[in-house]
Parts: sequence; C-alpha cells; structure tokens
Amino acid sequence: MLVVSYDISNNKLRRRFASMLLKRGGIRLQYSVFEFNNAKRVLDILKTKIDTNFAKQFGGSDSILLFETDENKAIKYGNAIHRDQDLLFFT
Repeated sequence: MLVVSYDISNNKLRRRFASMLLKRGGIRLQYSVFEFNNAKRVLDILKTKIDTNFAKQFGGSDSILLFETDENKAIKYGNAIHRDQDLLFFT
C-alpha cells in the first residue's frame, strides 16, 4: 500500500497534482491524502510523473510525502476499514 500526502500552495498546481493521483488509481482518504494499491509499480510511476511534470514547479513551502507500507500491517479506523471488506449484493 502506498500513501501520498501533499501540501501545495498554488491552487492550479494542487488541482493538477490531485487529478494526476486520481488518474493513477488513487483513493482519496482526505483532501490531500491518497491511498494506492500495487504500491511498487505505482510508486515508480508516481516518482517519474512528479520528477518530470511537477518538481520544478514546487515552491519552498510545498511538500509531497510518499509512504510505502505492507497493507496487512496498516492499522485503519473509521471509513478506511470498509474498503478492505468484501461486499455482497442481493438483487
């Protein structure tokens, strides 16, 4: 599991960054925090995208943090626990 957290001061750049994360399969946990599955593959893609498309535009107060962890070791509470449960639909 990969968690990406960001604090970007420029509104346009922040929207572009969030859009890029959504297009790469990110699940929004909070306004500026996304969760990804397939962490290793996605991490490589995100690092490349950030380096080529965003890094030069970040200001001194902007920050991006990428956290990689074993999904089985992650401790989740609240709404986050429901994404890992299977759903059963009756029609």
